[in-house]
Amino acid sequence: MSTAVVDVSSRESVTDLAQRAAAHGPIVGVIHAAGVSPSQASPDTILRVDLYGTALVLEVFGELIAPGGSGVVIASQSGHRLPALTTEEDEALAMTPTDELLDLPLLADVSDPLHAYQVSKRANALRVKAAAVTWGERGARNNCISPGIIITPLARDELTGPRGEGYRAMLEGCPVGRAGTPDEVATVGELLMSPAGAFITGSDILMDGGVTASWFYGPLRP
Repeated sequence: MSTAVVDVSSRESVTDLAQRAAAHGPIVGVIHAAGVSPSQASPDTILRVDLYGTALVLEVFGELIAPGGSGVVIASQSGHRLPALTTEEDEALAMTPTDELLDLPLLADVSDPLHAYQVSKRANALRVKAAAVTWGERGARNNCISPGIIITPLARDELTGPRGEGYRAMLEGCPVGRAGTPDEVATVGELLMSPAGAFITGSDILMDGGVTASWFYGPLRP
């Protein structure tokens, strides 16, 4: 086992990681969970790390993933609460070459960190859907998980940050009535990475305790 410090917003850093991994043998699994939240970073940093960084990991590892391999990207429920984009905007987020992503017109006026986060997480699911096609050409699969509030250091920063009241309201107003755990996310990830999930690719699995359902159709409705 070896570890490495990686800047996912740097092509050089991600490429170096991929090459180091490939030196150990075929790459059969990729789990990408790096990200920053609205209370942790500026809109520019969120777009570079959460949006561009995810696209970069999908591209670089997609060129090396072995037949039978599988990837999982951890996105967020937040992407499901972003108002609908146009078909053209969805396609741009899904298909624009990685190094041109941050120059998209729809990102030009993103000045709020929450908006940057939501756009990034919507883009994550779209990039995974598009990447499932290219990864499939190599005999590999790729999926996305969009968790709700999971008790991690990131969630603690949000629960105690400027949007903490809203986060606590989500926990109280969702059908499950609590936050999730990393182990629960891992259970879904295990399915997607294993032969038992061999027919699942290009999918985005929303697991948020019903927060999004309540946001659109229940007591959390704006």
